[in-house]
Amino acid sequence: MSIDLVIAVVAILILLFLSGLFSGSETALTAASRPRISHLEKQGNHRAKAVIRLLEARERLIGSILLGNNLVNILASALATSLLISEFGDAGVAYATVLMTALILIFSEVLPKTYALRHPIRTSLRVARFVGVTVTILTPLVVAVEWVVVLTLRLFGAERGAQALLVSPQEELRSAIQLHTDEGGMVKHESDMLHGIFDLSKTSVEDVMIHRSNMTVIDAGQPSELVVNEVLSSPYTRLPIWRDDPENIVGVLHAKDVLRELVAVGGNGSAIDLQKIATEPWFIPETTTLVEQMAAFRARRQHFALVVDEYGALMGMVTLEDILEEIVGPIADEYDVSHRGIRAQPDGSVIVEGGVTIRDLNRDLGWSLPDEEAVTVAGIVIHESQSIPDVGQVFQYYNTRFEIVRRKRNQISLLRLTPLKKA
Repeated sequence: MSIDLVIAVVAILILLFLSGLFSGSETALTAASRPRISHLEKQGNHRAKAVIRLLEARERLIGSILLGNNLVNILASALATSLLISEFGDAGVAYATVLMTALILIFSEVLPKTYALRHPIRTSLRVARFVGVTVTILTPLVVAVEWVVVLTLRLFGAERGAQALLVSPQEELRSAIQLHTDEGGMVKHESDMLHGIFDLSKTSVEDVMIHRSNMTVIDAGQPSELVVNEVLSSPYTRLPIWRDDPENIVGVLHAKDVLRELVAVGGNGSAIDLQKIATEPWFIPETTTLVEQMAAFRARRQHFALVVDEYGALMGMVTLEDILEEIVGPIADEYDVSHRGIRAQPDGSVIVEGGVTIRDLNRDLGWSLPDEEAVTVAGIVIHESQSIPDVGQVFQYYNTRFEIVRRKRNQISLLRLTPLKKA
């Protein structure tokens, strides 16, 4: 075997190795977890810093790798063709095509990319310096290629800066969370908490508030001692007081303030000036998002607000606990009355109180009933039927059977929901 032949074979093997290195680097750098790399960078890993710098110029990175990969592949194929033609004549072209296709496909594409996919972090850290040098050397050529691409796109009316954001970062995170949940890497409770955090920015206080019909309010016109007894016997620490009309809230009593004042007057409840110790009610619009309201609670150092509609009419109340429950689920203390409102039945149906929110139902049962047009389970039936149903009526919406079990005046108080089998 001549020296020239040996040199040519060694050169082809080196080029195939470089091709595999480029292919594996591209796969590793695109598949590596950015949060994991950032974590390593904060710990002082210099290779991780190099990876972050490469990822910050992603277009230049991909362009350099593709250019380098194509250069070594073409050069390796050219050398192999020349070598085999000198040995076998014109048939060497066919031999070179088959041989180089097999070698490049197996050893320069499939093998390195498979390894890189299985070990993206390890591989990206190992190739960071090599790729960094390659990007630096090939940048002038890559810039020239980019300008050719830009000019070509302009000929067809495509602008360089026109980009379509197909998936927002939040949607990408939601998909990742759902994927980990489906694969068993995350329990449902943890998944619900993370989804709850994302939902705060698009959920309004109207969706989580306690409706005025379920609020505990106190008549400020009755004797002070009766008001004190109501406050002390209530499981709540903050109670709205009204005058003349239950919706005319004139203040909010805090149980601690009442107790403090009761001690100051020697236990004589009739001597307490309720208006003096009551705090001014804080009214907020129904369209306030939970993120905005949480920030407002922190800024004002208050945990209680009254919700009004666009006409200023009282709709309900919301507390900091209501917002936190959207993230962590129901929070109960020793004074809370256990009241879930959702009872699963042996036949697969579910007995649900009309006031249960659709969000709570979906979270508890893993359902996906829409909550855009109605907040409560009763509300979705009224919205879809465009009527106030009678007891015994049955409806089918969103692949679910709704049966009216109980009704109080014009309010649906109890329903039986049965999921229907999909056809």
